[in-house]
Amino acid sequence: MQTLKANSSKWMHETFPELRQFSWQQGYGAFSIGVSGVEDTIRYIDTQEEHHHVRGFREELEAFLHKHGIIFEPAMLD
Repeated sequence: MQTLKANSSKWMHETFPELRQFSWQQGYGAFSIGVSGVEDTIRYIDTQEEHHHVRGFREELEAFLHKHGIIFEPAMLD
């Protein structure tokens, strides 16, 4: 993850100089999807802002983690 964060930050700064304030948050999570989930993922990203007006990011993340049996401490999400 450290390499991914470093390389993506470098790419952002080089590609979008106007976003020089860009930085990753302190924590991070990484999830993968299968090829069959690509269209749903694109649709989710396209409507994410609207979607999070109804259900907040943290609420959605906690539901996702529970659904997939991922054990976590609530403080990990702060």
